[in-house]
Amino acid sequence: MSGRQPDVLIGLDLGTSGLKAVACLDTGAVIARVEVRYATFRHEPGASEQDPDDWLAAVRTAVSGLQREVPCAEWVGIGLSGMIPTLVTTDAEGSPTGPAVTWEDARAEKQGDALRGVLDGLELYERTGQWLDGRYLLPMFVRLAEAEPDRIRETSWVLGAKDFLFSWLTGERVTDPSTATGFGCYGLREGRWLPEVCDVVEVLIGRELPALPDIRRTQYSAPLSEKAARELGLPLGLPIVLGMADSVAATFALGVCAPGDVAYVAGTSTVILCASEKLVVDAKHRYLVTPLADGASWGFEMDLLATGSAVRWLSGLFDCTEAELIDLAAERGSIGSPIFLPYLAPGEQGALWEPQLTGTLTGLGLQHDRADLAAALLAGLILESRRCLEVAAEATGISGVIRVAGAGAASPHFRSGLANASRRVVVAGDPGIDYSAVGAALLVAPAIGRQPDGSAPGIAMSAGLSAIVADPVKSIEWDEAARRFERALNAVRSLKVSSTPTTGQAY
Repeated sequence: MSGRQPDVLIGLDLGTSGLKAVACLDTGAVIARVEVRYATFRHEPGASEQDPDDWLAAVRTAVSGLQREVPCAEWVGIGLSGMIPTLVTTDAEGSPTGPAVTWEDARAEKQGDALRGVLDGLELYERTGQWLDGRYLLPMFVRLAEAEPDRIRETSWVLGAKDFLFSWLTGERVTDPSTATGFGCYGLREGRWLPEVCDVVEVLIGRELPALPDIRRTQYSAPLSEKAARELGLPLGLPIVLGMADSVAATFALGVCAPGDVAYVAGTSTVILCASEKLVVDAKHRYLVTPLADGASWGFEMDLLATGSAVRWLSGLFDCTEAELIDLAAERGSIGSPIFLPYLAPGEQGALWEPQLTGTLTGLGLQHDRADLAAALLAGLILESRRCLEVAAEATGISGVIRVAGAGAASPHFRSGLANASRRVVVAGDPGIDYSAVGAALLVAPAIGRQPDGSAPGIAMSAGLSAIVADPVKSIEWDEAARRFERALNAVRSLKVSSTPTTGQAY
């Protein structure tokens, strides 16, 4: 007697640089993968925009590619994850009224400051778990209302990127709690939009705020619409699972659920997310609070904006590949001079929240070469990660395991540095797995009743993956490097930069 055919779960992750699509078994084994890249437009300082039609074209290409590997008759559902906060404005029919504004966009800092000034930033952080700066959807929308009033008059809905994709697939305009945090007006304890925040936005824009999506649980699903089924060549009514923010999806796939354990997801930027059973905000707003996939626990999140992008930038200057740059750093192996403060993205967050910081090199000498600068950049990224990990341990009282995923942390040299600098065990995920896409796929099973609701699969831990334990001697060297790093940071602070810069600079 033959057993039941294994379920095939599909995950689509709408990421910063492209769409990643996977077909998985319910064990987490990836049986097909497609990646489709799309463009980001930076037409003025601080701008970062994408065309939602490019996303939809990527979905068509990815779904077609998966079908060539796994017939869609075997698919039981599609789960979604996506970058946040990324703003999409649409008309009443769901068509975009202009380009999407991605989380990398740095043009709304003034509007974020204005909202914090009226609403009391600390009180808002207490309620939303977010420090409302220009990278949230409502400040972005206020800037658009000032810069493109005609666009706003045509707008009926304010959505996140994943919400837009879910709407296109199903016709429903809804969001999940983790994506809702990116709007800047989601009350964590209330589980709803905060009307007093929306009221202030309406005063600033001088008109009624377009509709925000209804909030549904992460496991909410809706049937694939007739229009989308026809365009994609998929069965009408195939379950589409709402899913979650990309960081939460990766955390789910990595099985990070024990208090104090950390998901370290390194890509264009790096997300450091520590699991907690309790909702605890920080008096210094050094981390954000994000609802996790199970709907009952929380992630304390810190986002380093320039990590993979910083490595890409330096490798471009040196006319080498990113892998070659990492090899140069490993070859040098130095964590001494020079010192590289890696704040290359406008509006640096992490655990610092000091948008005036810029990328800084200090301690340069004629004896230094490309390998020294490569090693200094990697050391800077590791030391800023160490700061975030220390804040997470302070918040939870536990220094748990770090579970690493993403191309930005694929290098054994980087992972051993992270273990030594943090004095924690680092477990390396498979660099070939797209954890956000896999997390989105694995959420399909509980959403359609195929496994217990919200259970964390922990697939990354099931494949004989290596654990790196800190070397006590190396850890002492990293302690000294951290002291030099802090002295350099304090020196930069003393320059008292008076305005938020739009590009990195070296002093």
